Amino acid sequence: MLFATAAVAGLFVAGGASANADQTANASAQQPQQQAKATVKKTVTVQSGDTLWGLSQKYNVSLSSLRAVNDRVNTDLIYVGEKLTLPSSATVSTDQKTVASTTSQSATKQQSVTQTQQQAQPQVQQQTQAQSTTNYSQSQSSSYTGSSYTGSSSSAKAWIANRESGGSYTASNGQYYGKYQLGAAMLHGDYSAANQERVADQYVAARYGSWDNAKSFWLQHGWY
Repeated sequence: MLFATAAVAGLFVAGGASANADQTANASAQQPQQQAKATVKKTVTVQSGDTLWGLSQKYNVSLSSLRAVNDRVNTDLIYVGEKLTLPSSATVSTDQKTVASTTSQSATKQQSVTQTQQQAQPQVQQQTQAQSTTNYSQSQSSSYTGSSYTGSSSSAKAWIANRESGGSYTASNGQYYGKYQLGAAMLHGDYSAANQERVADQYVAARYGSWDNAKSFWLQHGWY
């Protein structure tokens, strides 16, 4: 019995020693891994507009610690493209994330507003043209005594006619007709050359005062 007891005790001692040896070996194997992790450094590439102070705020570290790990004891000068080492405690602050998100949302909203304005411009131009025609129809005189345009005004009138229709009394473009591309409603069904000249003179007199002014407007907007 004494011999058997001694043998069992020896097995326990040997097993305990083996377990301790395994734990020691595992601890020794983990230490290089932990040390390797500890030696991995975070870096950031300097972008245009970055400053040392700004980076310290962005990554939530003190300016002094950022100076220390990058040997910036006597100067805060940094260059675009330069790689800076960050302290191990560096993180992106919540404020910076919020600012980045807000900036992105603002850019998206601005793009949407610009697209809406661009889409609205043709509609505004069409409404302006329609309003011009309405105003003219309201002020149109029922009598006509002949055109009094001479000199530069006469030249401006011919210039506009050439631009609008190539000087053709039968030119047609949708709702616009004739030498001066007048609205069909303005001609009241009379497409004769005489009526086109008369209505064109009345329209220009009511809207611009002269053919010279109408030409100046056409040069700026591409229509009159």
